[in-house]
Amino acid sequence: MKKVFITGGNKSIGLETARQLLQKGYYVYLGSRNLEAGQQSVNDLKAEGLENAEAIQIDVTDEVSVQAAQATIASKTEVLDVLINNAGISGGMPQSALRSGAEQFLKVYQTNVLGVARVTQALIEMLKKAPEPRIVNVSSSQGSLTLASDPTNIYYQYKGVVYQSSKAALNMYTICLAYELRDTNVKVNAVDPSFTKTDFNNHRGTGTVQEAGQRVVKYAIIGEDGPTGGYFSEELNPETGVIPW
Repeated sequence: MKKVFITGGNKSIGLETARQLLQKGYYVYLGSRNLEAGQQSVNDLKAEGLENAEAIQIDVTDEVSVQAAQATIASKTEVLDVLINNAGISGGMPQSALRSGAEQFLKVYQTNVLGVARVTQALIEMLKKAPEPRIVNVSSSQGSLTLASDPTNIYYQYKGVVYQSSKAALNMYTICLAYELRDTNVKVNAVDPSFTKTDFNNHRGTGTVQEAGQRVVKYAIIGEDGPTGGYFSEELNPETGVIPW
């Protein structure tokens, strides 16, 4: 049975991604900053008949917590097949290039960028032991420099310098990570789940968590002929999913 770890897996897109992977026969380690919240989500999944789920406490902004989570997972399995770096925060609005302070940037970057690096580095050796390891970094089309500067982009008027720049940084991390792993079986991609109705955006999104989950799962289970080092948004490009950096 393949095993997956999902950060921020106790709610919204993370939880739906867990649900869909469980339905596909994966064993899911559901990462949650609050262990009680994570356990409640696991209980809810089990009530649906999805038994192969387990809550793991992790705060991606805390190195000690990340290492503890790695040790917990390692005590249960030697091999990790999939890592989904889903945990993220928006940083609140408004976000102004002239008025947003350093503390606002640092808080968001701690989760959206540094958190991804911490978790990936902690788990990479377990991933390398899998026959077809996959890493999905949950990004956003808002992190695209090309789209953010294109007045014809449907989200052009939505500007949030803190969040957008954090996702642009995450995209570069994805590119560099895929390059470093180019001679291994690890495939790494950045995926935009779409503008989804969740508490992340006060339910202002247009897509459902089911659609978002499907988009993340697609790249978590890609085959040997699948892409690596790519950036995908099926919302903005339904044909190939590929969007510009």
